[in-house]
Amino acid sequence: MAAPPLALKVDVDTLRGTLEGVPRLVELFQRHRTDATLLFSLGPDHTGWAIRRVFRRGFLGKVRRTSVIEHYGLKTLLYGTLLPGPDIGRRAGDVMRRVRDAGFETGIHAWDHVYWQDHVAGADREWTVRQMRQAVDRYAEIFDAAATVHGAAGWQMNAHALRLTGELGFACCSDSRGTHPFLPVVDGEAIRCPQFPTTLPTLDELIGMAGITPDNVADRLLAITAAPPATTGHVFTLHAELEGMKLLPVLDRLLAGWHAQGYQLGALRTLAGEIPSDALPRHAVVDGTVPGRTGTLLMQGPAIWRFANTLQSPFPSVHSMPSVD
Repeated sequence: MAAPPLALKVDVDTLRGTLEGVPRLVELFQRHRTDATLLFSLGPDHTGWAIRRVFRRGFLGKVRRTSVIEHYGLKTLLYGTLLPGPDIGRRAGDVMRRVRDAGFETGIHAWDHVYWQDHVAGADREWTVRQMRQAVDRYAEIFDAAATVHGAAGWQMNAHALRLTGELGFACCSDSRGTHPFLPVVDGEAIRCPQFPTTLPTLDELIGMAGITPDNVADRLLAITAAPPATTGHVFTLHAELEGMKLLPVLDRLLAGWHAQGYQLGALRTLAGEIPSDALPRHAVVDGTVPGRTGTLLMQGPAIWRFANTLQSPFPSVHSMPSVD
């Protein structure tokens, strides 16, 4: 029986994460002889704008659980408020190119991470095109090549953004949470850019919940992955600001543990090579929640049935579907 794939997806949110966390992750991945996908924030670092989330239900609890100041640093948390937001692509393009030159898969996380995460849900097509186009253009400027992978900041998308993943030529995306690869269906239209959703909980979702600490979180996650996945592999999302810094020893344990469990560790392209996109099931996308994370995220919804060569949903519109818990 072939080893099940487990794709490592790195979200890089900040300038500090790019300059400090990314090189540490690259060194760790090389020691474990594994590929990974690193998705970069390419424009201004406005992390300080996230303070507006203080009024969001559950946000302060998450801040206390995950030691946000300790992980991100005070300077980063002032970007966009008391300090101007630095341009990550301009300041850290060399680091990004070294990642590519080391053989790792690279892609787009966002132009402005916080701005996207906080506004995309209600944005119109013009706003969405502008944000995605800025990221696509900056990526091409840095790498002298077109981006082929997209993974949205905070798993936040809208219908315009989903359609744009196909229009802008991405080969695959990981913008959602779910259980297995799929083609997203928006208002009856199958988007031809396949989604490879995050299937496992993240460390910051687990730590502080039900007695889980940095000391035992690796054991808890390895217990989840002990049984082979029922579907096509797993996607684990980590962050340059967390696993690339204070939680690097935890990630080291996880990689060793997953190797021992028989997983084939790699990048999103590892999963993408397992199954042709035309063979992927079609699923609606819905807004939903996951334990340990505030707000709603893009979620893999119900399967869509095919009738008379057209895609139809048992619901009148995917946007009218209720959120899942």
